[in-house]
Amino acid sequence: MNLNLPETRLDIKPSADGDKVFDPLRRKYVAATPEEIVRQHFVSFLISYRGYPAGLMANEIGITLNGTSRRCDTVVFDRTGKPLVIVEYKAPSVTVSQRTFDQIARYNMVLQARYLIVSNGLRHYCCRIDYAHRQYCFIPEIPAYTEL
Repeated sequence: MNLNLPETRLDIKPSADGDKVFDPLRRKYVAATPEEIVRQHFVSFLISYRGYPAGLMANEIGITLNGTSRRCDTVVFDRTGKPLVIVEYKAPSVTVSQRTFDQIARYNMVLQARYLIVSNGLRHYCCRIDYAHRQYCFIPEIPAYTEL
């Protein structure tokens, strides 16, 4: 799968019910869906190229939104354990749309992170939330952890 991310070596193994990819953050093999492959490449990019500490990242974080259980694809925390970044992934075949941003914005109503990132592995979008002025602005690249 050709992605707009640096090459990374994923640990993929065949299984009776389809290929599995190792998720180092969850420390287990999970179904190697196109979205999951994007997640693993993007997490590797954040750690290796942007200095995000793996110990402050988690995949598939459960939240409750309007009485319904939801899962955030990846959450990055600050050193006090407060959510700092929410990342939402889509398969490369899925166009990132307003609906995608609406989804991550709903998650952020619960987590109150300062940054939202959306990626389908080909296109990546990042915005910074300004709570004081109740606005957001898109930024041209994914910031390093030290810049958050």
